[in-house]
Amino acid sequence: MRGQNRKCYNGILNHSCQNTRNGFLIFYNVLDHLVFFTTFCVEALSHNVQVLELCQMPDHIHHSTIADSRRELYSFVRDYTSRFAKAQNVYCHRNGPLFNTPFKSVPKMGDKKARTNLIYVGNNPPERRLVKNAEDYQWGFLAYAKSDHPFSEKLVLSRSSKSLRRIIKEVDCFRASIQPLRYDILKKWFKSINRAEALQLVDYIVTKYSVIDHDAAIRFFGSYEEMIVAMHSSTGSEYDLNEITVGKDDTYYQQITSLIKKRYGFADIHDVLRLSQEEKYELFEWLGTKTMALPEQIAKFLRMPFRRAK
Repeated sequence: MRGQNRKCYNGILNHSCQNTRNGFLIFYNVLDHLVFFTTFCVEALSHNVQVLELCQMPDHIHHSTIADSRRELYSFVRDYTSRFAKAQNVYCHRNGPLFNTPFKSVPKMGDKKARTNLIYVGNNPPERRLVKNAEDYQWGFLAYAKSDHPFSEKLVLSRSSKSLRRIIKEVDCFRASIQPLRYDILKKWFKSINRAEALQLVDYIVTKYSVIDHDAAIRFFGSYEEMIVAMHSSTGSEYDLNEITVGKDDTYYQQITSLIKKRYGFADIHDVLRLSQEEKYELFEWLGTKTMALPEQIAKFLRMPFRRAK
């Protein structure tokens, strides 16, 4: 739906989808996910937007929200996309817009349409073969409705390293000041702790910052268990919002990441975005021989414009 024709009703669930310019990838690793998530949550608080569901897919974002007005919804999306794009641009030493404008959105009038939408958003990761079930995808946040550590061992500070205890205090300070987390800070934190503690830190950050109203989403189904069963039983549908996808399998992005890291020895996959255009074209050709990913998917990963010959 074009921006000038956008509809938004107070108290009514609104489904929004945010795509990138040229379909470029957004999320390369956990740093991107956490910077975006904390930015999104901070802006939701600032704009008084109620979030029932959020799904951060590799190359696009879905959220189901309730805003007071069309203007407030627009301002919310404008501010979180702008703020995140600036943060990622600085970190990756690039410039220019990242997201398409205007974004797509449509109101879901009535409980049936709201339920269908929540199922659709939750099932994006299984549809793209990232996970078997919707609740298994960490960046769909459904599992956090039942646990504050669904992807790690329970955090017990008295048993944690000195580094993790210090980091937890710093996370609390950022959240108390209603500030999103930054790339440089997150990178420093993860370097100072082991793998198990890194998983605990991610769960802690998500739980600490989350503004997702899981209870409001669950009420459309009756219980968390019934909501999950509904997602397992149906893929949902989206007739009002045309979502453009490339291929059927997003797991290729993980494969591409592994191949690039092995070839170049990158500690941070974002370094691939700093390659010259000539180096990217050479890498594009090489990846085409090493993976079954579509050429469009490789181009999206490398952030190279791609146009298939007719």
